[in-house]
Amino acid sequence: MSHALEVPDGARARVITVSDRAYAGSYADRSGPLAAQALGLIGFAVDDVVVVPDDRSAIVIALEAAVAAGIHLVVTTGGTGLAPRDVTPEATRQVIDREVPGLAAALRDAGRAAVPTAVLSRGVVGVRGGTLVVNLPGSAGGVSDGVRVLAGVVGHAVAQIRGGGDHSHVDQGRVDPGGVDPGRSGRGPGGTG
Repeated sequence: MSHALEVPDGARARVITVSDRAYAGSYADRSGPLAAQALGLIGFAVDDVVVVPDDRSAIVIALEAAVAAGIHLVVTTGGTGLAPRDVTPEATRQVIDREVPGLAAALRDAGRAAVPTAVLSRGVVGVRGGTLVVNLPGSAGGVSDGVRVLAGVVGHAVAQIRGGGDHSHVDQGRVDPGGVDPGRSGRGPGGTG
């Protein structure tokens, strides 16, 4: 993995599983532990998985607790579909300050070829303070696809959110189109003031 994409040292992640059945103990949570293990392999120190019911208030409380704890990345699994109790995106929007729509679209697109219904996920991605919040579907496949997408960008995203992650690695060798043309007067692009 290139240096530009590495997870910053000391970066912490938390997984929140949103599922009435897992919360009640009538269903074994598979997606949360899978997400936690995968984030650990990427380079995050991962907390124990938090399991909450499909309840907007419970989700908001869990997200707020992660932000207050200074967690760098929060990944939710579940509650992103069209069922009446799927309210994870609404709860997430209540917590975040800014959305990251490009990453949310990439997460949806990741599984579309194998599972056409992946486009029905309403998951959002956003930032609150120094925390990136990512909604993934509750299926093991959706988590696997999502973590593959995150692995390529989340290190840089976390660094940017925390005030680092300059773009010098991206711009190496590129010509600055707004720079001064050495053949001009030096008063700015086009030689005019």
